[in-house]
Amino acid sequence: MSFQAYLDNAEKQTGITPRGFLELAAAKKLTKHGEVVTWLKTEHGLGHGHATAIARLVTKGPEFVAEHHGDGVLHLDGLAARS
Repeated sequence: MSFQAYLDNAEKQTGITPRGFLELAAAKKLTKHGEVVTWLKTEHGLGHGHATAIARLVTKGPEFVAEHHGDGVLHLDGLAARS
């Protein structure tokens, strides 16, 4: 599964876009991978794989993730923005 597919599926499960997760994590001042994963699993009901993908996005930043996992492009504004 591509990194973008993990983000898209997490959005389908929660209704929260990748950018929304970035904003929520920033508001909670979550910066460590493990604490982000725990938050995503407990408060948003995500499985480990989806939580880990979003935690990587939060802790490493969109630019790093796009360069290393997204062929230089990530869609953070949600599925509706691509329709």
